[in-house]
Amino acid sequence: MVARVEIYTKWGCSYCLRAKALLEQKHVAFTEYDVTFGGADRDRMQARAPDAVTVPQIFIDDAAIGGCDELHALDRAGKLDALLGL
Repeated sequence: MVARVEIYTKWGCSYCLRAKALLEQKHVAFTEYDVTFGGADRDRMQARAPDAVTVPQIFIDDAAIGGCDELHALDRAGKLDALLGL
């Protein structure tokens, strides 16, 4: 079963672009929430990942993965595909 992936981003964020590029390379659909200007999506991100101070913040099946570096580290370790249900 393919995982549900959500990513909180800000406009112009190079780390956000890198994280999305990796997901797109793997042909994984994701829901993106732009928190550039704060608002309800930013509040939701903070509630889901209280210690998060940067973007992107990535969630796979509601589990907080972290940011771009953590996503790429999971991929290098060969663990990302299993989390994504690939």
